[in-house]
Amino acid sequence: MIKLIRTINRNIRDALKSIIRNFSLSLASISCITITLIVVSVSMLLSYNVENFAKVIKKDVTVVIFLDNKIKQERIEEIEEEIYKTDNVAELEFRSKQEAIESVKAENQELESIINEWDEETNPLLDSFLLKVKDIEELKNTANTIKELDGVNTVSYGEDMINQLVVIFKVVEKVCIIMVVALILVTSFLIANTIKLTIFSRKTEIEIMRLVGASNSSIKFPFIIEGLFLGILGAIIPIIITIYGYNSFYGFFNGNVLNSSLAQLIKPYPFVITLSLVLLLIGVLVGMIGSWRAVRKYLKI
Repeated sequence: MIKLIRTINRNIRDALKSIIRNFSLSLASISCITITLIVVSVSMLLSYNVENFAKVIKKDVTVVIFLDNKIKQERIEEIEEEIYKTDNVAELEFRSKQEAIESVKAENQELESIINEWDEETNPLLDSFLLKVKDIEELKNTANTIKELDGVNTVSYGEDMINQLVVIFKVVEKVCIIMVVALILVTSFLIANTIKLTIFSRKTEIEIMRLVGASNSSIKFPFIIEGLFLGILGAIIPIIITIYGYNSFYGFFNGNVLNSSLAQLIKPYPFVITLSLVLLLIGVLVGMIGSWRAVRKYLKI
């Protein structure tokens, strides 16, 4: 156990010495990781917030099912049962003509004097159901099924806008994921090539280590530890930018982009802490994998 601890300490010490001794090459690797993680952070912030926008919109989308005028109570109850049979009902609320009147009054007081003159016979509003669905992607099929029910007058939910938003959100999420994966792969490649130069510059040192009987693992391990430290150093600035930048962004918009309740930003905490840990993990993995690939490929051990 003591021997293992000494070995680890020695490898850590050698890795730190290598970073300092080859500072220009180390700085290049750190810069690659830093720039990449900043872009990754922005992409992830955008992706998660777009996903949050989609969730808010999905929860807020309300399908208004207008019923025929003078429909009987028995048929209303039957329609309610048939709507539930679509298996896409999150919430379903019945709103009578009278309740619709009160809702219109609350929204527009200027019409109150006109509405007060309506009676049961002259009331032009219709009984309706307010429906919120479980799966917004099945909204169109659900709406079409409900339209065919006897006693249903019209179904309204802003079909074109909802379909366009769903498509846009999917495209943005996929683009962000592709960007993150591509950047990680490119950075891993750049680090591997940077560490290749470091290894080449230490060729004589490695040959001496081999001559004195150093094992493959004892030669490779310091480089992998070096990659770990490069990843940690490269993640510091992106983490600071993520925490303070997102907090400032959230505060500037007061949590709502364009003052819209549908474009609610994710609250900074614990979101930025989780994202910072993810960035640190990506930095460490990219650094270590890049080092491991360089060692395996160019040392031929």
